[in-house]
Amino acid sequence: QVQLVESGGGLVQAGGSLRLSCAASGRAFSSSGMGWFRQAPGKEREFVAAISWSGDTTYYSDSVKGRFTISRDNARNTVYLQMSSLKPEDTALYYCAARVAGWLAATKTDYAYWGQGTQVTVSS
Repeated sequence: QVQLVESGGGLVQAGGSLRLSCAASGRAFSSSGMGWFRQAPGKEREFVAAISWSGDTTYYSDSVKGRFTISRDNARNTVYLQMSSLKPEDTALYYCAARVAGWLAATKTDYAYWGQGTQVTVSS
């Protein structure tokens, strides 16, 4: 029902910025809560940020709060993750995820659809 494709990952120096994009196709993107998760080698997939269907409510993990900003453009069926002041520990495969419900959530089991991920590598 929903297909997600992430892009924008790459190599960046510590302290730099990067913007990830998630292009969605399928039905009812504008009514879906969206989230970003990340997974580093050997670690569990962890929550990064979430945004409600309307874009007026956001939530961030403590590790990225103040540095990352999630946003969405429903007219373009796209959700973004603007990452600033990047640290080497931000290095991970970043996944975009979509809910059926419109409100935000921070648990991966609340998300029904997932993209393939985009790699972010932060050099020290």
